[in-house]
Amino acid sequence: MTTTLTSKKKQPKQGMLYNVMRQFNNAADIIELNTNIRKILEVTNNEFVVHFPVRMDNGEVEIFTGYRVQHNNALGPYKGGLRYHPTVDIDAARALAMWMTWKTSLAGLPYGGAKGGIQLDPTKYSQDELQRITRRFTYALGDNIGPELDIPAPDVNTNPQTMAWILDTYMSTKSPNERSKNLHVVTGKPIGAGGSEGRDRATGYGVFLTIKFWAEHNTIDLKNKTFIVQGFGNVGYWASHFLKKEGAILIAVQDAYGSIHNHEGISPEKLLDYAKAKKGSISGFAGANVIDNAEFFGLDCDICIPAALGNQVTVDNAHDIKARLIAEGANGPTDVKAEEILLKRGIDIIPDILCNSGGVIGSYFEWLQNRNGEIWQLDEVLEKLERKMRESFNKVMYKTKTKNLDMRTAAFVIAIERLEETYVQRGIFP
Repeated sequence: MTTTLTSKKKQPKQGMLYNVMRQFNNAADIIELNTNIRKILEVTNNEFVVHFPVRMDNGEVEIFTGYRVQHNNALGPYKGGLRYHPTVDIDAARALAMWMTWKTSLAGLPYGGAKGGIQLDPTKYSQDELQRITRRFTYALGDNIGPELDIPAPDVNTNPQTMAWILDTYMSTKSPNERSKNLHVVTGKPIGAGGSEGRDRATGYGVFLTIKFWAEHNTIDLKNKTFIVQGFGNVGYWASHFLKKEGAILIAVQDAYGSIHNHEGISPEKLLDYAKAKKGSISGFAGANVIDNAEFFGLDCDICIPAALGNQVTVDNAHDIKARLIAEGANGPTDVKAEEILLKRGIDIIPDILCNSGGVIGSYFEWLQNRNGEIWQLDEVLEKLERKMRESFNKVMYKTKTKNLDMRTAAFVIAIERLEETYVQRGIFP
């Protein structure tokens, strides 16, 4: 989560759906994508909007709206997170589902793309209320999710506990002899409920890895390089944790409650402990000074990691950014007009469908373990994750060099070409 950034003269933001369609069309034009396949990929397969009642702790009934959008499943089951946030609506779900299709395709996974969630502010509800909301949402989705059909995972404001509630509710609708076959209906579960070692850090570790690969590609030493992070949940923390191990220095963090800065460095571990004690807020952390939210992206640093919500880097702040690299830990954090400005300024962008794909790769590993009755150790998971991420990174860099493309366009081209090949080989029914 993050606050809306202020500026002297704000420009109207384009929605995430506008951004992802611009990105898709740009790549599709470059590869001269088959017209019929283009028609398929530019729309979603299925969209579910459910309204459901939940009794609150005070006895009153509240009606919630939930969404699940399934964009494409040509490569395998739909895959994507569920988020609980006031900004969740059908267009946001459509955009995020499309990004998941490109992300899983780029990573070489046997998955399609989906996304969804509930339009709510989870801080306004008790743990018991969130459990009832989650279980009722799962029941409302019914057989529109499933271990070989559509596999949800955590996203903004959801976590392993949320996935455990979904799993238990879904399995409760099945006969006793079928329940053991449905453990992989969700990923990102707690370890005790069938989760995988390393899934908690997979997305943040993947963000770190792509930064590390980028540094190696450009013969840059990460030691003493400074970085800032927007969003200090799982992704922001773990990316910071691993960058610190490389000698990089975290100098600023922004979350929904404000922004803090210390040019001498902020300890990710101490900040995490503080945030946990403050119910997720970094506000008031003694190891840094408070700064205005509008100053955050303009801080002098080497690396910027937006790891919160979409549309945070805009035309209003793109000219202020001093980082040499933007590593997109969030989905769609940079709008298309801002990206044009950044690229002209020589700032590299590791695109979201590459940068934060460690999460869905980690989910794939969990899904495989559940499916095959296996349990992998942490070092095995991280080793497999690094190998998979490096393979994707190298493909993107090769495409940027051979086709003279920016990294996002190269990543989209690779993802779309894989889908195009699938449709060409299989044909279109009937």
